[in-house]
Amino acid sequence: MPSSANTHSPITLRSFPRAILHIDGDAFFTSVEQALHPALRGKPVVTGKERGIIACASYEAKALGIKRGISLWDARKICPDLVVVPSDYETYSLMSKRMFAIMRRFTPEVEEYSIDEGFADITGMRSYFRKSYPQIACDLQQTIQRELDLTVSIGLSLTKSLAKIASDYRKPQGLTAVPGHRIHEFLPRIPTADIWGLGRNRVALLAKFGIHTAWDYISRPEPWIRKQLHKPGVEIWQELRGTPVMPLNQDPQRPETTISKTKTFSAPSDDPDFVYAKLLRNLESACIKLRRHHLRAQEVYISLRTKDYHERSTGGRLNRTFQDVHDVTPVIRVLFQQLYQPGTTYRTTGIILTRLSDDHQYQYSLFENPLHVERMRALGKTTDLIQTRYGKHTIHLGTGCYINTAPAHERDTPVWRKQHRLPGETTRKHIRLPLLNLTV
Repeated sequence: MPSSANTHSPITLRSFPRAILHIDGDAFFTSVEQALHPALRGKPVVTGKERGIIACASYEAKALGIKRGISLWDARKICPDLVVVPSDYETYSLMSKRMFAIMRRFTPEVEEYSIDEGFADITGMRSYFRKSYPQIACDLQQTIQRELDLTVSIGLSLTKSLAKIASDYRKPQGLTAVPGHRIHEFLPRIPTADIWGLGRNRVALLAKFGIHTAWDYISRPEPWIRKQLHKPGVEIWQELRGTPVMPLNQDPQRPETTISKTKTFSAPSDDPDFVYAKLLRNLESACIKLRRHHLRAQEVYISLRTKDYHERSTGGRLNRTFQDVHDVTPVIRVLFQQLYQPGTTYRTTGIILTRLSDDHQYQYSLFENPLHVERMRALGKTTDLIQTRYGKHTIHLGTGCYINTAPAHERDTPVWRKQHRLPGETTRKHIRLPLLNLTV
């Protein structure tokens, strides 16, 4: 990190008592598309054709003012030559796994924070690689680019919070190292809005007290921070001062409080059968995740979003826990009838399962039929086994047949990988392998 004229006193004189990396993929979805389709390189590319809303924009598109979340109609007004592709989440997931596999070559301590970003603890690896921590970070960055043709931005510092801020400091393809004796030079450049964990309301609150930068934030005494922002604010304060309090989570992500599944239609619909079928497809996906993590749920909430982005939701609690769609479908039907408004055009359905508990600790209630529970559990295991082998939703509820009755729409164009299958591949059985699109 370049030096500055900062006159603040150092917080610590130690460089890297602990070395934490944060790796962030640069415009990850569009970068994957450009890596697999070289003809797209250098062009403004966005993903999200199937939704009508931009999910990710390449840096060429961002330079024109096109951002995530705006409609394709507005984006095309800005750039008529915009390249719009459907989101290929399976391929993005495969490239993500390869990226994390490369990270684990440099250290076994890796946290997969999201599909395109993660943390790595490289403390003590200097003697193993015979390089400095910044050199190790540079090697990691270059390895990802060389093997995957993807660029990442990396932040290196003493804590997760400092590393994440550092990775955002220079994008794309940036590498920012903030050793302990340079924290006092780095934080005055960081506005409070860029501090990881501080929401918009907290930033507005801090501004009223004259706190506008990360350095202003850590300059306040801990009791003052605790009084205003409570324990979460104190943890951020400690992390920014170089004291690690947020451990790396190396365990596979497991939903502890809720499971949610939403689906936006390629074309909005006012057909109640179609909308209900989409809602139950969300429920099926949520129950698959319940069983995968050996959980059960007791409360369910549904939401319907109209074409004009107005959303209504409702929910209910069952008298016992569940993990199979057949146990909760009657409740979903009642909730849907309460929520659905005839003649209204909908674009998104959503399901949220809450009050989760461990399936291994499940106990039958007094009036419950144990035989029914065991049959449903066996049915779920068999269904999951078949879908693991032949593809998700190979087996589905009968209402799912309505999904295929919707009229074709231009947004329904399948991703390039599904249009170019290898010999022997089918819609339900294919090799989980991305293909490079080259014209020779």
